[in-house]
Order: sequence, then C-alpha cells, then structure tokens
Amino acid sequence: MEEKLLDIGSERAVLAGLLQYGVDVYISVSDIVTCDTFVNENNKILFKCIEDTIQNDQKPDIATILASATKLKLAEHITTKQELNYIKSLYDFPISESNVYNFAIQIKKFEFARNIRRLTQDIHKDVEKVSGSESIDEIINILEEPVTDFLREDDGGKNPEKIGDGVEDYVKFLSENKCDIIGIPTGFSKYDQAIGGGLRRKCVDLVSARPKVGKSVFADNVALNVSSLGIPVLVLDTEMSKEDHLNRLIANISGIPINEVATGQFVDDPNKAEKVESTIEKLSTIPYSYVSVAGKPFEQILNLIRRWVVQEVKTDENGKTNDCVIVYDYLKLMSSNSITNNIQEYQALGFQITSLHNICVKLDIPCLSFVQLNRDGITKESTDAVSGSDRLIWLCTSFSIFKAKSTEEVAEDGPQAGNRKLVPIVARHGAGLDDGDYINMQMQGAHAKLIELRTRNEFKNQPVGDTGLVKDMDKIKDELEQTEEQAEQGS
Repeated sequence: MEEKLLDIGSERAVLAGLLQYGVDVYISVSDIVTCDTFVNENNKILFKCIEDTIQNDQKPDIATILASATKLKLAEHITTKQELNYIKSLYDFPISESNVYNFAIQIKKFEFARNIRRLTQDIHKDVEKVSGSESIDEIINILEEPVTDFLREDDGGKNPEKIGDGVEDYVKFLSENKCDIIGIPTGFSKYDQAIGGGLRRKCVDLVSARPKVGKSVFADNVALNVSSLGIPVLVLDTEMSKEDHLNRLIANISGIPINEVATGQFVDDPNKAEKVESTIEKLSTIPYSYVSVAGKPFEQILNLIRRWVVQEVKTDENGKTNDCVIVYDYLKLMSSNSITNNIQEYQALGFQITSLHNICVKLDIPCLSFVQLNRDGITKESTDAVSGSDRLIWLCTSFSIFKAKSTEEVAEDGPQAGNRKLVPIVARHGAGLDDGDYINMQMQGAHAKLIELRTRNEFKNQPVGDTGLVKDMDKIKDELEQTEEQAEQGS
C-alpha cells in the first residue's frame, strides 16, 4: 500500500532540475518540497546535499555535492559507485526548467496524501481502543485533536495568543520608531490616507476600472513614484510591451508628448533631446523592474514574484524582506495549471487573488493590483461592479474604483477638479471617504501623467485661488531627504 503513494520518476525529475538549473529552480520549488517530500532514501539524502550547496551560494556539481555530503556527515551514502553514477545520470536527464515546478507539485501531492494516510491510520488505531467507558467528547476528541494538530502544523504551527501579551514591547517599539506613513507612499497622498497609510506589507490593494480609462497609466505612475524613492518595484504587465512602458515613462518624466517620443520626433528640438537624455539617466538609476506576463500560467507568475524578491529585493540583517512593491496590471482570466478550461471568470479571479494574497503574506510584501470593472461599473460604484467581487473583497485590503467622470460630474465639479475620479469603496486599514465623496484626478494623456487633486468635498470648501493640487512625489522625496539630513546632523 505504501508504495502506491509515490512517484520515483518525478522525484528524479526534480533532482535533475535542481542539478541542471541550480538556484533558479530551487527558488521556485523550495517552498514546495523538502527532503521529506521524497520517498526514496537516497533521493532524500541527495536533496539535502543539493540544498546545502545552493544555500551556500555554490553551483551544485559533483565536487560541491560531495563537499556538502562530508559536512553533513552523509558521505557514505553519496560516494558509492552506484550513487555517483546515479548523480551523473541526472545531469543528462531530459527536463526543461519550466517543467520542474510541475514535478515538484506532483511529489508534494503524494507527500500530503501519505501524511493524511498516516493520520487516518493513527486515528483508526485509537478508535479500536475505545472501551465504552469514555465520554462522547473523549471519543470525538480521538478525531478532532490529531486533525487540528495536522492543520495547525500545515499553518506554521501558530497557536492563538492573548492580545495583550507583549503589548508593552509593541508600544515601546512604536514610540521609538515614529513615522508619518505606515506603508509605502504611492505618490497619491489622498489615496494613501484613505486606504490607511499607503501600501502595506502582506496586503493586496485593488483598483478597478473600465478599459481605456487609464488604469495602466495609474499603475505606471505609482511604479515610477515608488521607484523614484529608491524602493524596488516589479511591474507585471498583461497587455503592453516594454517599449510602450518606456514611451510613457519618458513622456511622464520629460514632459514631451508620447507621440513625439514614440516617433523619435523629439530629436528635431535640441531642448527636447536634452530632456530625453536627462530622462534616460533617471530611468537607468531607479529600481523599476518590468516583465510581460501575457499568456503565462498564473503559477509561473507567482514564481516570477518569488524569484524577484529573493534575488533582487533580498532581506535585511534580521531576515526581513526589504521594502518593495509589486504592481500587477491586471488580474484577468488566463491559463493556469490549477484551473480547468471551463472555469468561470469569477472563479479564476478568485483563485488568482487568493494566490496573490498568500504569496504577499508569505514574502511579507505589498501588492497593488488592478482588475477590470464589468459594464455595471460605468454607473455603479460598489463592490459588485466587478467579477468575483465576493472573493476579491474578502482578501483585498482596499478596493477602489477608478473611472472617467461623467459629463454631469465635470459640469458640477468644474474643470479645475479634473477628468477622473478615484472612489475608495473598501478600506480595512483606513477611514475611506465620506459617502458621495471621491478623490479628483487629472489625467494628462499626452504625457501619461496622473495628478491627484483634492477630494470632491474639499473642493467645495476650498479658498478662492487654491488650485487643489496636492504635493507631488518630488516634494515628498525632497522632504524625506531633508529629514534624513537633519537626522544625520543631529546624530
């Protein structure tokens, strides 16, 4: 019976992938497999040695594996002629890098099934010992306790704790680490305030919009604003090319219209050419990363996020992930190894937001993602104006609607109040806005620039002559630099 819940061929494929592709494959499967995922004892030992080699920043070859085996006191299992020949054969095993993940999932399923079988066997043994003198609760506990322990172990072994435990240390930490904003600023201060202090770790903030409204411009502006502060940003794009993004970013920074950038006409004007040169210098220095994920399975997208965080963002001296932001433009129906062809769109979006939320929690990172409004969203401003709204709202930290103003709204608000509106609908960490209120935005399409203005209610009460403009990201950056300089002078 035991031998049915295993796949030696898949175990071999995973080991071959680790040996042939090294750290790239290890990053994608390290949270899936451990040595216990393997059934074959020699495969267990070989995985331990490969893992030790990679974690020590070494390429897994025969020499480094033997060195790790010696260090781990496993050399006697590795140095046999048979085992050495087996290791050598794995380097010739026909496996593509993209398929290793699937084989890892395969052997993980069997490990999980073996654990369940072991659990049920233990429960069966305990049930057979029932004498009749036990209470109903004691008999129920034969099932309940081991199942609870099993699920708790799968959840990291965390137990409930009293909310007041450690509160003094927590408050002391807050008092010694004062800050103006809890999360990472997006460059849109009204939005940051409404959702509870910017983009927070372990959180997914959603912005929904109809097509052609400017959600990609919104995404690019946030990415540019954050990376201009020196914080790494990864933009995952499902529609546009790298060239399209570059055209927009150059236009945004230089102030030159997109069409002049895209056609190269800026070279005819020395002043504009100089501005582009200056823009090139800025773009080459900011930590703005881009990757097209169009047509990629969602599991592969998650691997891209994981790999980028591990290799580019890295951790501090305490093992905490450094500040970074994921910008996902945008969640939509796509292929997935875990989704069947006949799945409904709302189910696919539910799967995606669940997976995205889980990886943000696990990696301790924030994500700003975009999703498309359904046709009801043209007039409706509620959570049900998007497919899969229930699952989306459950797992997102904030949910906002970004849309073009109607003719009536432009007439009522006035032209100085912009041509776009941002409506925070759900904000778990923030107060949101009052009913009927919204953040006014000005979309400068020619320059791919989005400018945040005052809220609708603030405009109604603003002094005459006030433009309604809020502080831009350059001012925020200058203030941060001034604060740092003052701190250095004071120390």
